Amino acid sequence: MSSESTLLISRCFLAGLGTQMFLYREDRIPQQEPVLVVSNHRSFLDPLLLTAALGRQIRFACHHYMGQVPVVREVVTSFGAFPLEQPEHRQQHFFAQATALLQSSEMVGVFPEGAEPMVKFTSPNTVGKFQRGFAHLALRAPVRDLAVLPVAIASFDEKSVRSGIPLKLLSLFDPSEPLFDRSGWHPLIVYQRVNILIGRPYWITPRQQQLYRGKQAKAVVAELTDHCQGEIAQLLEQGCV
Repeated sequence: MSSESTLLISRCFLAGLGTQMFLYREDRIPQQEPVLVVSNHRSFLDPLLLTAALGRQIRFACHHYMGQVPVVREVVTSFGAFPLEQPEHRQQHFFAQATALLQSSEMVGVFPEGAEPMVKFTSPNTVGKFQRGFAHLALRAPVRDLAVLPVAIASFDEKSVRSGIPLKLLSLFDPSEPLFDRSGWHPLIVYQRVNILIGRPYWITPRQQQLYRGKQAKAVVAELTDHCQGEIAQLLEQGCV
């Protein structure tokens, strides 16, 4: 599916649900450079919201089970997303796929909180601990002028309904995910009114890449991770009041 079609479908789908989206600080969005989009994540609508807000197709890394469930697999891959592999191959596959896309100056999207806020129904104004894989990707990838862009999705009005998919059923497609090994249903959050707030981009410099290859690797990874998590947390405080 073309980038224009993905953008059009995303906006039409949100309009059909009656979701009102408001975008703030769009001047911070890089226009030509490769971008790694980092965002909080609570709803299946988040990839559509970010695509509609940023105005470009975003190639999202998505959960392994989405590549195993018929129909779901076809939908997510048609939108340009790439399901992650099983745990033993996940990191290598993620780095390879994302690096190739960034080298083509595409937008790649990640949700560093993982699946937990999707399954456990977290508060709209909180952000969980970030996994650091995206920071390793950004600092390791041989990509020039790479921007890491934190984006906050701040919900004002939403409703939650059962998706009709028991968590135990999802565990059949991805037994490696401990969150699926529990009773209950996968919650489905539909936003009624939501703000998309763009944070300050973090530009990857040759100096940082050099430090990453040396003894300062842990420090620069922590700095990038903390920047994105801190930006999103601060924006959520502003956007959820």
